[in-house]
Amino acid sequence: MTLSAEEIARKSAEAMWARDDASKWLGMSLDAVGPGTATTSFRVEQHHTNGHDICHGGYIFTLADSAFAFACNSYNQLVVAQHNTISFLRPGKLGARLTATAREVTRSGRSGLYDVRVTDEAGKVIAEFRGASRAIDGRHFEEDTQ
Repeated sequence: MTLSAEEIARKSAEAMWARDDASKWLGMSLDAVGPGTATTSFRVEQHHTNGHDICHGGYIFTLADSAFAFACNSYNQLVVAQHNTISFLRPGKLGARLTATAREVTRSGRSGLYDVRVTDEAGKVIAEFRGASRAIDGRHFEEDTQ
């Protein structure tokens, strides 16, 4: 039985999430995944804040990076980050639920580009992230080709 693109994305995400201790430790949830897309989120708690009493930028980066990872790994091909950049536009405030929504910009051969927007519950843009991906050898799960 051939799997649909949505089923491949879901099964790839399930395999990754099972081993993603960093995202779980942060308190993140994987809210949605599809071919070339993913959404992750977490609530900013006291232990996420820095000396300015706002969400530490490293945690915002991690949230965006995880959405990027699930989006670019949604084709049952192992994919890693080649390089990423982020622009912080507003602070993530204590108690806010931050959501990172990743979308594929382009994918060609072993390389891809993905944009991730991080927003708060009011829809205000907290950060913009761009990730470049590189496919490596391996799969997340064995596909039945019959």
